[in-house]
Amino acid sequence: MVELSGARRAAKSGNPRYLVVFLHGYGADGNDLIGLADPLAEHLPDVVFHAPNAPQRCTGNPMGYQWFSIPWLDGSSEAESMAGMAAASSLLNEWLDATMAAEGIDAAHTILVGFSQGTMMALQIAPRRADALAGIVGFSGRLLAPELLEAETVSHMPILLIHGDADEVVPPQSLPLAADALTKAGFEVYTHISKGMGHGIGQDGLQMAFQFIHRQFGL
Repeated sequence: MVELSGARRAAKSGNPRYLVVFLHGYGADGNDLIGLADPLAEHLPDVVFHAPNAPQRCTGNPMGYQWFSIPWLDGSSEAESMAGMAAASSLLNEWLDATMAAEGIDAAHTILVGFSQGTMMALQIAPRRADALAGIVGFSGRLLAPELLEAETVSHMPILLIHGDADEVVPPQSLPLAADALTKAGFEVYTHISKGMGHGIGQDGLQMAFQFIHRQFGL
């Protein structure tokens, strides 16, 4: 199995039938999001949760991890950032395949939930995978290289994008830009704006995510 360190929460029922993978943001780690499994598991008892750490130690915060460097934050070059994103995408795809196999859960019963840079990763890899996932939830992120999406899309899945209108890190207009490109590429896109929310996950956003996950898993 391809190794990425991180956290796992077993299905509360003891009968894992579905998989939710949390993808953390720049400078954080899997522990930053795995706590979301606790309130969700109360209503999604057959879901097993994983929250892998990104493969690179964060340039801007050595205590955390990054999926790829961000030039305007850490002084890296654009080439380094693109190479890091490509390497992380390949590794995450391999890890996801191995994790689904180990859990005995297929793509149709798997959802990615990303935050910030984790949303960027989810939107980067899922459309380019051969087997369609059950869905994507993206908090406070953006779509990388939207001009390439339509030509490179292999599979489609419903997508929920959530963003705070007071986000000071990733501009709120990133949501409509991503939604427009995803819709043009044939995706079913749902959106939610969290009023007064900065760069984080509010209770309203978490509730929207739960409803989306519940519906996509047919529960």
